[in-house]
Amino acid sequence: MTRAPANLLAVRSLLLTHLNVDPNTVRAADLEPAEVGIVGDPSHRGGYHCGSDRVVTNDYSVVESSRDRTGLTLDAAALDVGGFEVRSGGRTHTLASLSAWCVGECQRNAADTRDIREIIYSLDGKTVKRWDRLGKRSTGDDSHRWHTHFSFFRDAIKAGRDQRPLFRRYLSSIGFLEDDMTPEEHNWLATVHKNLTVLDGRNPIGQVYLRLAEGRDDTGAPVTGHPNLKSLGVQLTALQTALNALSGRDFTDEPAIVQGVLAGLTPEKIAAAIPATMAKQVADELARRLVA
Repeated sequence: MTRAPANLLAVRSLLLTHLNVDPNTVRAADLEPAEVGIVGDPSHRGGYHCGSDRVVTNDYSVVESSRDRTGLTLDAAALDVGGFEVRSGGRTHTLASLSAWCVGECQRNAADTRDIREIIYSLDGKTVKRWDRLGKRSTGDDSHRWHTHFSFFRDAIKAGRDQRPLFRRYLSSIGFLEDDMTPEEHNWLATVHKNLTVLDGRNPIGQVYLRLAEGRDDTGAPVTGHPNLKSLGVQLTALQTALNALSGRDFTDEPAIVQGVLAGLTPEKIAAAIPATMAKQVADELARRLVA
């Protein structure tokens, strides 16, 4: 029978945790558990709320995308979110503002939206709108005046990909969650990773990076945690700044590049270059990659 997959249950739990009960904020109308659904009721047939046992002939949630055809399982691939009204930082946030924010992120093709097929929503409680990544549909039924529907490509659900990053960013944007790394920051980190790999450990920065990648501390002893990662985050930021500055210059040999990167990596310049929140974000991201 159709089941709720773990990755959508995780999104449900995230939203209920932060939009349901929080003694540090003032809420006019909390999001209730009954307002966040994944699996359609027993009579529901067809669509992303249904798994393979409930889809119908030519079901749009299967036939319109190869991602859905290859990803079809017993798992539902949709999430409904009901109404709420919360206040933070002198502003009121509602289901409409959540919907508008998520649609905006989808429209700009943010990296953490690319598993979303569609969002059906209303901004005024009257007119139902639909954002469709495939550009095939633009309307929805009247039930979406009071809840927002998110469909996810079935292959992403089948693969178990984490669907929380987009919603974590929304919660961060309204002050209900500590800032996470944005997709752009993840891309930045990937660039740093590539640059450090090229440097290949032939300089102090590269050596620190390789020690951590191999799970060794400054003495060469194995470590299970990441005690050096905070200082590495500082060095990564300064290194990326130096690499950016060098990108337009023409060097004829690799030693010149290394020398140029290392020039100016003084403690004072490193401290001045790094944003206050970046060191922890980089450290946490590298820690996640090291244990993956």
